[in-house]
Amino acid sequence: MTTPAWVKDAIFYQIFPDRFAKSDLNPAKNLHFESWDSAPTHYGFKGGDLYGVIEKLDYLQDLGINAIYFNPIFASASNHRYHTFDYYNVDPLLGGNDALRKLLDEAHKRNIRVVLDGVFNHASRGFWQFHHVLETGAASPYRDWFYFDEERLKGKKHWGAYPTHHEDQLLKHEDSLTAIGYRAWWNLPALPKFNTDTPAVREFLFDVAEYWIKFGIDGWRLDVPAEIDDDEFWREFRRRVRNINPDAYIVGEIWHEAQRWLQGDQFDAVMNYLFTAVSLNFFAGKHLNMNVITQAGGFKDRIHEMHAQSFANEVDRILNLYPKDITFAQLNLLDSHDMPRFLSCVNGDKNSLKLAWLFMFTLPGAPCIYYGDEIGVDGGHDPECRKAFPWDEAKWDKDLLNYAKACIAIRKEHQALRQGEYKRLYAEGDVMAFSREQNGEKIITIFNVADEERTIHLDVGNKVLFGEPKISGNEIKIVARSGVVIK
Repeated sequence: MTTPAWVKDAIFYQIFPDRFAKSDLNPAKNLHFESWDSAPTHYGFKGGDLYGVIEKLDYLQDLGINAIYFNPIFASASNHRYHTFDYYNVDPLLGGNDALRKLLDEAHKRNIRVVLDGVFNHASRGFWQFHHVLETGAASPYRDWFYFDEERLKGKKHWGAYPTHHEDQLLKHEDSLTAIGYRAWWNLPALPKFNTDTPAVREFLFDVAEYWIKFGIDGWRLDVPAEIDDDEFWREFRRRVRNINPDAYIVGEIWHEAQRWLQGDQFDAVMNYLFTAVSLNFFAGKHLNMNVITQAGGFKDRIHEMHAQSFANEVDRILNLYPKDITFAQLNLLDSHDMPRFLSCVNGDKNSLKLAWLFMFTLPGAPCIYYGDEIGVDGGHDPECRKAFPWDEAKWDKDLLNYAKACIAIRKEHQALRQGEYKRLYAEGDVMAFSREQNGEKIITIFNVADEERTIHLDVGNKVLFGEPKISGNEIKIVARSGVVIK
């Protein structure tokens, strides 16, 4: 099976719903929310909603976005909504199912696709079937939906769903199954892990996936899918989803090499954190802020300064890990809700971000901007990377915004940059160059990460699409810390 054709041309924008935009149309608008401009907290809600996103679709369209990836939107008692209470209802704080219906209709009118976050490995303490077992123990028909301790099921010990200090200490040293009475993801009491060996659980999760595809979403981003260590589960998931919409995009959150899931029978792609790491290594260089990066979760050990040859070698390796159609469908990103923002990882150096953007928008794979990066929003590890979007334009970095728009525009204007063959042309010292070629159109991108102008010799065209190189024959001078695109 192939990947959806539209993904090769997609330009994604990742939205953390509570923090992007809020609307007076939201029925929940009068509830108590944190101040929009206050520092983000682990537990506080700022009141962003889907009606707010609808009202900002013109902004996204002007930026050049044609696909949105949403962090979870279903009913949950957490601001990030990875603690799902109800998989069939959009959180009332976000506007409920009516808001999603309107959002899909308005987005699709603009040819903007919508991908939702699917949290299928674990639920929450408030999830009906889990709560049913806490109330009724071994008598509950749902006792095999999760992994429970027999002593608690029989009422011989109390549940530790809301741990005492003693139970909380136990969680640091023993499995949650014995410490609090059920298996929880990463021993977090708020996240009971589904038993996906139970047929009823499998059917429930597949039905959820089908329900929202029928509702009109364009794909699923799968949260921690490797935790469901069952290839047949994901094969069936794919069959169910693609039978309803053959163009649905299925992208998994895997932080490392993912050949196991990318054989064409499970996922179309993964979130490409390998790309994230190599981009930091080359484009940031001496600007890397290792104090911030040590908070960066799944890839912090891969971050170190790289010169052009090592960078180009790693890019070649990444681009050859998977079949071509999967490589071209990878979700390429520079940061996300799960790591410090790129700008903070590079000590606020805007040129590092600009270079990485130009790379992302000229490389195979679907580029993804994390909300607010385009106007200079920064932030360390969560909750700092989940700030509210500042809609006061006086707070925007217009230079960054214009650069992001230019990168997006050049990708949209040239099919070779979306679907063309990649070829490495040059990699020495601080300079790296590659070409993308399709149907007779050849486009060359060159990066200079040095603090001085660099001169290289390379056979290129003479039409400059981006940047300010000086070209004389095959001699090209490239301004310090900049990138150029030549046809």
